[in-house]
Amino acid sequence: MIIPHNPLQNHLLAALPQAEFERIAVHLELVIMPLGEALYEAGATLSYVYFPTTSIVSLLYVLENGASAEIAIVGNEGILGISLFMGGETTPSRAVVQSGGYGYRLKSQHLKEEFNRAGPFLRLLLRYTQALIAQMTQTAVCNRHHSIEQQLCRWLLLSLDRLPTDSVSMTQELIANMLGVRREGVTAAAGNIQRMGLINYSRGRIDVIDRPGLEKVVCECYAVVKHEFDRLLSDIPPGDPLRVLGSSDTPAVAHSSANGHVDT
Repeated sequence: MIIPHNPLQNHLLAALPQAEFERIAVHLELVIMPLGEALYEAGATLSYVYFPTTSIVSLLYVLENGASAEIAIVGNEGILGISLFMGGETTPSRAVVQSGGYGYRLKSQHLKEEFNRAGPFLRLLLRYTQALIAQMTQTAVCNRHHSIEQQLCRWLLLSLDRLPTDSVSMTQELIANMLGVRREGVTAAAGNIQRMGLINYSRGRIDVIDRPGLEKVVCECYAVVKHEFDRLLSDIPPGDPLRVLGSSDTPAVAHSSANGHVDT
């Protein structure tokens, strides 16, 4: 069965009370998020926030020499663009789609209007932000102290938590950029994990065939991040793609890339 696109596939939007959701829904735009597309550039003014549904976005910090490393990922559990409601209009990180799919975007003024109501949406976003900061902190520790194999296992498990399948489509180059290592290091790490019988690795695709085994060899960083998200967002229901929106609730739909011009 093909499930139609629905903003309630995003867990934060699904957790909103009906009145708050209805105010936001009429301003949401469905956008395509192609693999590798940059949604934000470091230092650029943010015009939208994004609520991924079937895509995952990587937040990268890019150095002056072009080197980069991932500091967090955002999928259907959250929102991209927290700077807009945390007091800033820009962000020092770059946001790149690491797993292509769809999401919904909301113009900054609509986000701020709802946030400034100081209601359920504000409390929800602040709790999510705390969980995201925990992920950023643990990622920094992991990148400093753990092996590339452990980092790759952590990255795979966090990605699978945000995807409906056990497969991740990703090139070696993108994985290397995420982890801040050389491509050769990714090749060696993926080969080692494959020899353990945990994944099947082919060009541009990783299939996880033994998730329990992957959870046994991953460093503690994955569990720390997962525990913090569960602790802070335990009362947030998973997105319900089968729930049907009423005609008055249906958001504007845009069939284009997230950075392109859209017709709604």
